[in-house]
Amino acid sequence: MSTNVLRTAEGWWVVLGDRAVPVDTKADTTAGLIADRDAVREAAVSGDAGTPVAGLVALSPVTAPCRVVAQMVNYRSHARDSGFTGDIPPAFFRKASGSVSGPGDAVVRPEHVQFLDYEVELGLVMGAPLPVGTVVEERDLPSYVAGLVITNDVSARDVQMTKTQFYESKSYPTFTPTGPHLALLEPEDFAHLLDLRLKLSVNGDLRQDRTLADMIVRPAQALTLLARFQCLDAGDLLLTGTPGGTALKAPPKPVEKIGVLLPPAVKWKAFFKSQAKNPHYLHAGDVITATIATPDGRIDLGEQRTPVADPRQDPK
Repeated sequence: MSTNVLRTAEGWWVVLGDRAVPVDTKADTTAGLIADRDAVREAAVSGDAGTPVAGLVALSPVTAPCRVVAQMVNYRSHARDSGFTGDIPPAFFRKASGSVSGPGDAVVRPEHVQFLDYEVELGLVMGAPLPVGTVVEERDLPSYVAGLVITNDVSARDVQMTKTQFYESKSYPTFTPTGPHLALLEPEDFAHLLDLRLKLSVNGDLRQDRTLADMIVRPAQALTLLARFQCLDAGDLLLTGTPGGTALKAPPKPVEKIGVLLPPAVKWKAFFKSQAKNPHYLHAGDVITATIATPDGRIDLGEQRTPVADPRQDPK
């Protein structure tokens, strides 16, 4: 069974139901904690009565700086929403690790961003170096992946679309809420990954709901493809794509064909005028709730609950 670990300003904790037991470790990074798995195991069986989880303020269990890499269009449902047909070539992009924030911290919309979107994603936390040229088979996953986290790949769609790049649009501070739990996996847990169900709601309205069975490029293949050009180290984070249901969706094909013929300034003005009528983009005061778990609870990454704030607001 997986072991859920929580990080607070006071240190690391093993979560046992509604109680949390402190981990006796000097580790101050995710990589350091992963290297001290014995201390985690000892906390889990210590018999300590622990502390109520409800009284703890969770930080991101993935510490920065680290590499944050993400997969683009990696669920069939998201591909349909995005207007893709046929085979979709695997693609990756980087996010700044300064975008990583806690599971209860506010997502702060930059002043120049109008169209703020959400993307619930399963995050793989590396447990060992992945050198360039590594080939990862399914049976090898436990050798490279230590655990899983909930992530939200928050996106400034107006920046993403007009600049045709991802790094800036997905790297503003607070644009990668992570946690609450780091689920450290045992080798037998990996057989249950496809049962994981990703859900995201905004103000109680369910927007995204799919299992990993909808995934196009699964974790072992993704790590192999990524390792063609990118190394990873323990504590690094790979976001594995989002299901359908995001606010942004491709326009109808006739509209898309007409848009290609327009000058860029005219095209984007028309596109964002239509997007302004879309009520699903995020606004100050919204609350995003995300969960990832198997139906039997064997792997349960907890609940991420993040408010949305404007920059002039107190993010707390």
